[in-house]
Amino acid sequence: MKIALMDSGTGLLAAAAAVRRLRPDADLILSSDPDGMPWGPRTPEDVTAHALAVARAAAAHRPDALIVACNTASVHALPALRAELEPAVPVIGTVPAVKPAATGGGPVAIWATPATTGSPYQRDLIERFAHGVDVTGVACPGLADAVEQADEAAIDAAVAVAAGRTPRDVRAVVLGCTHYELVAERIRAALQQPGAPALVLHGSAEAVAAQALRRIGAEPAPAATPVGGLTVLLSGRTAELPAATLAYAEGRLLAQSRTDTAGALSG
Repeated sequence: MKIALMDSGTGLLAAAAAVRRLRPDADLILSSDPDGMPWGPRTPEDVTAHALAVARAAAAHRPDALIVACNTASVHALPALRAELEPAVPVIGTVPAVKPAATGGGPVAIWATPATTGSPYQRDLIERFAHGVDVTGVACPGLADAVEQADEAAIDAAVAVAAGRTPRDVRAVVLGCTHYELVAERIRAALQQPGAPALVLHGSAEAVAAQALRRIGAEPAPAATPVGGLTVLLSGRTAELPAATLAYAEGRLLAQSRTDTAGALSG
Protein backbone atom coordinates (compact mmCIF):
# COMPACT_ATOMS: atom_id res chain seq x y z
CA MET A 1 0.00 0.00 0.00
CA LYS A 2 1.31 3.42 -0.94
CA ILE A 3 -0.26 6.69 0.26
CA ALA A 4 0.89 10.10 -0.98
CA LEU A 5 0.35 13.36 0.87
CA MET A 6 0.87 16.88 -0.43
CA ASP A 7 1.08 20.37 1.06
CA SER A 8 3.07 23.54 0.61
CA GLY A 9 5.22 22.52 3.59
CA THR A 10 5.17 20.68 6.90
CA GLY A 11 1.39 20.91 7.32
CA LEU A 12 1.19 17.39 5.87
CA LEU A 13 2.99 15.91 8.90
CA ALA A 14 -0.14 15.51 11.02
CA ALA A 15 -2.07 13.57 8.38
CA ALA A 16 1.02 11.54 7.45
CA ALA A 17 1.52 10.56 11.08
CA ALA A 18 -2.15 9.62 11.32
CA VAL A 19 -1.78 7.33 8.29
CA ARG A 20 1.38 5.87 9.81
CA ARG A 21 -0.46 5.06 13.05
CA LEU A 22 -3.38 3.45 11.21
CA ARG A 23 -1.20 1.52 8.75
CA PRO A 24 2.43 1.22 9.86
CA ASP A 25 3.04 -1.00 6.84
CA ALA A 26 2.06 1.66 4.27
CA ASP A 27 4.71 3.32 2.14
CA LEU A 28 4.32 7.10 2.40
CA ILE A 29 5.21 9.75 -0.17
CA LEU A 30 5.45 13.28 1.23
CA SER A 31 5.40 15.91 -1.54
CA SER A 32 5.75 19.58 -0.60
CA ASP A 33 6.78 22.86 -2.21
CA PRO A 34 9.41 24.74 -0.19
CA ASP A 35 10.43 26.66 -3.31
CA GLY A 36 6.89 28.01 -3.79
CA MET A 37 5.55 28.45 -0.28
CA PRO A 38 3.58 30.03 1.23
CA TRP A 39 0.57 29.26 -0.92
CA GLY A 40 -1.92 31.32 1.08
CA PRO A 41 -1.13 34.74 -0.47
CA ARG A 42 -1.14 33.35 -4.04
CA THR A 43 -4.06 33.72 -6.44
CA PRO A 44 -6.36 30.70 -6.81
CA GLU A 45 -4.91 30.06 -10.26
CA ASP A 46 -1.36 30.15 -8.92
CA VAL A 47 -2.23 27.86 -6.01
CA THR A 48 -3.71 25.41 -8.49
CA ALA A 49 -0.59 25.47 -10.66
CA HIS A 50 1.70 24.81 -7.69
CA ALA A 51 -0.59 22.13 -6.29
CA LEU A 52 -0.68 20.33 -9.63
CA ALA A 53 3.11 20.35 -9.83
CA VAL A 54 3.42 18.90 -6.32
CA ALA A 55 0.71 16.31 -7.02
CA ARG A 56 2.37 15.25 -10.28
CA ALA A 57 5.65 14.68 -8.47
CA ALA A 58 3.83 12.42 -6.01
CA ALA A 59 1.79 10.67 -8.72
CA ALA A 60 4.99 9.66 -10.51
CA HIS A 61 5.52 7.23 -7.61
CA ARG A 62 2.18 5.56 -8.39
CA PRO A 63 0.42 5.90 -5.05
CA ASP A 64 -2.88 4.19 -4.28
CA ALA A 65 -4.32 7.48 -3.00
CA LEU A 66 -3.35 11.15 -2.61
CA ILE A 67 -4.24 13.20 0.47
CA VAL A 68 -4.33 16.96 -0.12
CA ALA A 69 -3.19 17.82 3.40
CA CYS A 70 -3.63 21.56 2.89
CA ASN A 71 -6.72 23.67 3.40
CA THR A 72 -5.70 26.28 0.81
CA ALA A 73 -5.06 23.69 -1.90
CA SER A 74 -8.28 21.88 -1.04
CA VAL A 75 -10.25 25.11 -1.47
CA HIS A 76 -8.71 26.20 -4.77
CA ALA A 77 -7.16 23.18 -6.50
CA LEU A 78 -9.21 20.10 -5.57
CA PRO A 79 -11.33 20.06 -8.76
CA ALA A 80 -8.24 20.34 -10.97
CA LEU A 81 -6.39 17.66 -9.00
CA ARG A 82 -9.31 15.26 -9.24
CA ALA A 83 -9.80 15.99 -12.93
CA GLU A 84 -6.19 15.07 -13.64
CA LEU A 85 -5.62 12.13 -11.29
CA GLU A 86 -8.93 10.36 -10.74
CA PRO A 87 -10.10 7.67 -11.12
CA ALA A 88 -6.60 6.15 -11.23
CA VAL A 89 -5.61 7.85 -7.96
CA PRO A 90 -8.34 8.80 -5.45
CA VAL A 91 -7.81 12.36 -4.18
CA ILE A 92 -8.87 13.17 -0.62
CA GLY A 93 -9.20 16.85 0.33
CA THR A 94 -9.00 18.50 3.74
CA VAL A 95 -11.97 20.43 5.12
CA PRO A 96 -11.87 22.27 8.49
CA ALA A 97 -13.81 20.28 11.08
CA VAL A 98 -16.58 22.85 11.51
CA LYS A 99 -19.39 20.28 11.47
CA PRO A 100 -18.16 18.09 14.36
CA ALA A 101 -17.18 21.17 16.36
CA ALA A 102 -20.66 22.66 15.98
CA THR A 103 -22.44 19.52 17.17
CA GLY A 104 -21.61 20.49 20.74
CA GLY A 105 -23.56 23.70 20.33
CA GLY A 106 -20.74 26.18 20.82
CA PRO A 107 -19.39 28.67 21.40
CA VAL A 108 -16.86 27.69 18.71
CA ALA A 109 -13.75 29.45 17.43
CA ILE A 110 -12.15 28.74 14.06
CA TRP A 111 -8.43 29.43 14.02
CA ALA A 112 -7.29 29.96 10.42
CA THR A 113 -4.91 31.97 8.29
CA PRO A 114 -5.80 35.62 7.67
CA ALA A 115 -6.65 34.77 4.04
CA THR A 116 -9.12 32.08 5.10
CA THR A 117 -10.74 33.89 8.03
CA GLY A 118 -13.79 35.73 6.73
CA SER A 119 -13.47 34.20 3.27
CA PRO A 120 -16.56 33.08 1.35
CA TYR A 121 -15.33 29.49 1.79
CA GLN A 122 -15.28 29.74 5.58
CA ARG A 123 -18.57 31.63 5.70
CA ASP A 124 -20.16 28.87 3.63
CA LEU A 125 -18.87 26.17 6.00
CA ILE A 126 -20.33 28.03 8.96
CA GLU A 127 -23.67 28.53 7.22
CA ARG A 128 -23.90 24.89 6.17
CA PHE A 129 -22.66 23.15 9.29
CA ALA A 130 -22.93 25.62 12.18
CA HIS A 131 -26.07 27.61 11.45
CA GLY A 132 -27.39 29.04 14.71
CA VAL A 133 -24.17 28.27 16.60
CA ASP A 134 -22.03 31.04 18.09
CA VAL A 135 -18.91 30.90 15.87
CA THR A 136 -15.97 33.29 15.94
CA GLY A 137 -13.35 33.38 13.19
CA VAL A 138 -9.89 34.02 14.59
CA ALA A 139 -7.13 35.09 12.19
CA CYS A 140 -3.70 33.75 13.17
CA PRO A 141 -1.10 35.89 11.37
CA GLY A 142 2.34 34.33 11.25
CA LEU A 143 1.42 31.08 12.98
CA ALA A 144 1.73 28.78 9.97
CA ASP A 145 5.06 30.34 9.00
CA ALA A 146 6.37 29.98 12.55
CA VAL A 147 5.32 26.32 12.64
CA GLU A 148 6.96 25.73 9.26
CA GLN A 149 10.26 27.07 10.60
CA ALA A 150 9.85 25.38 14.01
CA ASP A 151 10.57 28.81 15.50
CA GLU A 152 9.61 28.32 19.14
CA ALA A 153 9.50 32.00 20.09
CA ALA A 154 7.51 32.95 16.99
CA ILE A 155 5.05 30.10 17.60
CA ASP A 156 4.47 31.24 21.18
CA ALA A 157 4.02 34.86 20.08
CA ALA A 158 1.56 34.00 17.28
CA VAL A 159 -0.45 31.69 19.54
CA ALA A 160 -0.62 34.40 22.21
CA VAL A 161 -1.93 36.97 19.71
CA ALA A 162 -4.60 34.59 18.40
CA ALA A 163 -5.57 33.54 21.92
CA GLY A 164 -6.10 37.19 22.79
CA ARG A 165 -8.59 37.42 19.91
CA THR A 166 -10.49 34.31 21.01
CA PRO A 167 -13.57 34.65 23.26
CA ARG A 168 -12.85 33.27 26.72
CA ASP A 169 -16.02 31.18 26.76
CA VAL A 170 -15.30 29.03 23.70
CA ARG A 171 -15.73 25.30 24.27
CA ALA A 172 -14.38 24.05 20.94
CA VAL A 173 -11.71 25.28 18.53
CA VAL A 174 -11.43 24.26 14.89
CA LEU A 175 -7.84 24.12 13.68
CA GLY A 176 -8.45 25.50 10.19
CA CYS A 177 -4.87 25.15 8.93
CA THR A 178 -3.08 21.81 8.90
CA HIS A 179 0.09 23.42 10.31
CA TYR A 180 -1.78 24.27 13.51
CA GLU A 181 -2.33 20.62 14.40
CA LEU A 182 1.41 20.31 15.03
CA VAL A 183 1.13 22.77 17.95
CA ALA A 184 -2.32 21.78 19.17
CA GLU A 185 -1.27 21.36 22.80
CA ARG A 186 0.27 24.83 22.86
CA ILE A 187 -2.99 26.21 21.54
CA ARG A 188 -4.94 24.30 24.17
CA ALA A 189 -2.68 25.59 26.96
CA ALA A 190 -3.13 29.18 25.76
CA LEU A 191 -6.93 28.94 25.65
CA GLN A 192 -7.94 26.66 28.53
CA GLN A 193 -9.59 28.71 31.27
CA PRO A 194 -9.09 27.65 34.91
CA GLY A 195 -12.13 25.79 36.20
CA ALA A 196 -13.76 25.62 32.76
CA PRO A 197 -14.65 22.33 31.01
CA ALA A 198 -11.82 20.85 28.98
CA LEU A 199 -11.44 22.64 25.69
CA VAL A 200 -11.99 20.44 22.62
CA LEU A 201 -9.73 20.92 19.60
CA HIS A 202 -10.92 19.71 16.20
CA GLY A 203 -8.30 18.91 13.57
CA SER A 204 -8.64 17.08 10.26
CA ALA A 205 -5.69 14.68 10.21
CA GLU A 206 -7.37 11.60 11.65
CA ALA A 207 -10.46 12.01 9.48
CA VAL A 208 -8.58 12.39 6.19
CA ALA A 209 -6.29 9.47 7.01
CA ALA A 210 -9.28 7.24 7.71
CA GLN A 211 -11.03 8.46 4.55
CA ALA A 212 -7.98 7.65 2.44
CA LEU A 213 -8.02 4.07 3.68
CA ARG A 214 -11.76 3.79 3.03
CA ARG A 215 -11.34 5.06 -0.53
CA ILE A 216 -8.90 2.26 -1.34
CA GLY A 217 -10.77 -0.42 0.61
CA ALA A 218 -8.12 -0.83 3.31
CA GLU A 219 -8.71 -1.48 6.99
CA PRO A 220 -6.68 0.03 9.85
CA ALA A 221 -4.02 -2.38 11.09
CA PRO A 222 -2.03 -0.69 13.88
CA ALA A 223 1.27 -2.21 14.94
CA ALA A 224 4.02 -1.31 17.37
CA THR A 225 6.73 -0.70 14.78
CA PRO A 226 6.52 1.19 11.48
CA VAL A 227 7.70 -1.00 8.62
CA GLY A 228 6.54 1.08 5.65
CA GLY A 229 8.90 3.20 3.60
CA LEU A 230 9.14 6.97 3.34
CA THR A 231 9.84 9.03 0.23
CA VAL A 232 10.26 12.80 0.60
CA LEU A 233 9.87 15.16 -2.37
CA LEU A 234 10.77 18.84 -1.95
CA SER A 235 9.51 20.81 -4.97
CA GLY A 236 9.90 17.60 -6.96
CA ARG A 237 13.41 16.78 -5.70
CA THR A 238 14.01 13.58 -3.77
CA ALA A 239 15.32 14.50 -0.32
CA GLU A 240 15.28 13.63 3.36
CA LEU A 241 12.85 14.91 5.95
CA PRO A 242 13.80 18.55 6.63
CA ALA A 243 15.48 18.93 10.00
CA ALA A 244 12.75 21.30 11.24
CA THR A 245 10.18 18.49 11.07
CA LEU A 246 11.96 16.69 13.92
CA ALA A 247 10.81 19.45 16.28
CA TYR A 248 7.38 17.78 16.21
CA ALA A 249 6.28 14.39 17.49
CA GLU A 250 4.69 13.68 14.11
CA GLY A 251 7.99 14.28 12.34
CA ARG A 252 9.88 12.09 14.78
CA LEU A 253 7.37 9.29 14.22
CA LEU A 254 7.84 9.50 10.47
CA ALA A 255 11.62 9.59 10.87
CA GLN A 256 11.40 6.04 12.24
CA SER A 257 10.27 4.89 8.79
CA ARG A 258 12.48 3.06 6.36
CA THR A 259 13.75 5.95 4.26
CA ASP A 260 13.73 5.50 0.50
CA THR A 261 16.16 8.38 -0.07
CA ALA A 262 19.79 9.09 0.58
CA GLY A 263 21.78 11.89 2.14
CA ALA A 264 21.78 13.98 5.28
CA LEU A 265 18.84 15.78 6.81
CA SER A 266 18.27 19.03 4.98
CA GLY A 267 18.18 22.28 6.89
